[in-house]
Amino acid sequence: MEYTPQFLIGADSSGSGKTTLSLGLMQLLQQRGLRVQPFKSGPDYIDTQFHRLAAGRPSVNLDLFFADTERIEATYAHWAGAADVTIVEGAMGLYDGALGAKGSAAELAQVLSLPVIVVMNAEAMAFTAAPILYGLKFFGECLDVVGVVFNQVKTKSHYLFLEDAAEEVGVYSLGYLPPNPSLVVPSRHLGLNTDTLSQQSQYAEQVADFVEQHVDVETLLRITRHPKPVEPSTNPYAPTGRGLKIAVALDESFSFVYQENLELLKSLGDVVFFSPIRDNELLPCDLLYLPGGYPELHLEELSTNRGMLAAIHCYVEQGGKTLAECGGMMYLSTSIESQEGNLYPMVGVLPQQCSMRNPTLQLGYRQFSYHGLELKGHEFHYSHSVTELASVAQVYSARGQAVPVKLLRYKNTLASYVHLYWPSANAILQLLEP
Repeated sequence: MEYTPQFLIGADSSGSGKTTLSLGLMQLLQQRGLRVQPFKSGPDYIDTQFHRLAAGRPSVNLDLFFADTERIEATYAHWAGAADVTIVEGAMGLYDGALGAKGSAAELAQVLSLPVIVVMNAEAMAFTAAPILYGLKFFGECLDVVGVVFNQVKTKSHYLFLEDAAEEVGVYSLGYLPPNPSLVVPSRHLGLNTDTLSQQSQYAEQVADFVEQHVDVETLLRITRHPKPVEPSTNPYAPTGRGLKIAVALDESFSFVYQENLELLKSLGDVVFFSPIRDNELLPCDLLYLPGGYPELHLEELSTNRGMLAAIHCYVEQGGKTLAECGGMMYLSTSIESQEGNLYPMVGVLPQQCSMRNPTLQLGYRQFSYHGLELKGHEFHYSHSVTELASVAQVYSARGQAVPVKLLRYKNTLASYVHLYWPSANAILQLLEP
């Protein structure tokens, strides 16, 4: 049986340094010539973009609200099978899930039998780290917390107290990260800033150097060796034989995409990516996918590209099959209002105006039934529609409470603020049936 380092990076709370440590390790190990496979626990589609940059491989979401354990195990095995090292970045606190601990990073680690490395912000604590680590390690059934990296620790003398705390609980203390303002992860209103890949690449390299200086990486790799997953007997992304031509918007304005969704689209046929900002025409296609992103940061470029606006308008009006999520839905609207109150014309097939004025965060898991399918996804945006349109389905939260977000249908176009996690390739087409 082959063993490779495989682990989940968790924390006692958000903001503890999971992303910093994850990116640093991915970049560092990739620089050493190792094949690093990144994953993200939960629905975050922004961290995965930075994982890809640091590891040089696509990052895949593993979300136990979206998918059952069988699919999670198959997805993990498919992507981790060819890797030398597998790193899963957890979401929020270790036991924070959609419903209590259900769907949490801790549950994911249990399902996949992964060892856990904890990142803890220890700026304002010393030996109190012991009971916190003890709780993280022993609260969950069969959770294998093997190591800890302490963050925001200024001095070696402070770290000695923390080392003692880790030893008391039986957890390896793998080092500490001192405060470093130059390595604060840049953020935008939805999370990590996706601007300027060259700057982000430089950031990842700096974090890798920082982690190498302060973390015992060799011990971390040794204590997280785990049996390599067995490839599933059936390929979850096997070609369906549909032979469709699929156009996917992908640029700095539309980039919030689950890798699983892209793989399912590829199983339906040939996927071609295009830029609503720079391309002037839409290539002939059987299916158009407009994912979410940052259209509000590129309103002028999108609005003045009249060739693309007209091409998509014509495609939709002629009955072209279209799936649009969040930013993609905003793009199909009549106009988008900026924070300053300026209106920018968009495609104009959905009779609504979206606005960035008075932004209010809408956030959470979503689920609903449509065309005989039980669908799940995630809502995360600050914009809102100022036009009341009828919804073709009632959408609910993870707790089953009705929420006001709409599912809009126009001809063969389906649009919503919800970022869907598609259950299968066939489901994608079933959604758009008349």
